[in-house]
Amino acid sequence: MDTISISMAVFFSLLCLSIASLIWLKIKGRIIPNGVIVVLGFMTICVGSVFAFINYGEDYEAYKKLHWQTLTPNQIQPLVDEGYTVFVDVTADWCNVCYANKVGVTHREKIVNALAADNIILMLGDWTEPNQIIEDYMRTQGRGGTPYNKVYGPGAPDGVILPTQLTMESVLQGLQKAKG
Repeated sequence: MDTISISMAVFFSLLCLSIASLIWLKIKGRIIPNGVIVVLGFMTICVGSVFAFINYGEDYEAYKKLHWQTLTPNQIQPLVDEGYTVFVDVTADWCNVCYANKVGVTHREKIVNALAADNIILMLGDWTEPNQIIEDYMRTQGRGGTPYNKVYGPGAPDGVILPTQLTMESVLQGLQKAKG
């Protein structure tokens, strides 16, 4: 555990001890306002929640092990014909929804582990700057903007379009459908 986690664990323990002491004193007849116990209880829940979130155990650096290739649309079909699943992510640095999709879904350890499978090829279309290849691909898809995610595979050679706002379930379902 790091210093912050240790500090939070100590603070959480002190809050619990304080609440227990106040309740014991109240039972023994001391005048302890209920509001004090309620406020300390609320603080304990908040600190406990933050502590649990920090120590959830998920590897927030897992996305760094993913190997993205530059989007090359003419390579998708041959890869699918060879039995690969191709996950396409068209994104841009200025796209807020793209950023939310990364933070909330594609950079999460469960999704990273699914995308890191040997039979999955990752193709990234970075549309931060104008790019004719990405523009042509998006035109063939009937789309004009980011984010755009599609999964191709033996089970879905024409691809499975994922929702604009990704969820972990939608990505996993898309991968499963494409896999066949």
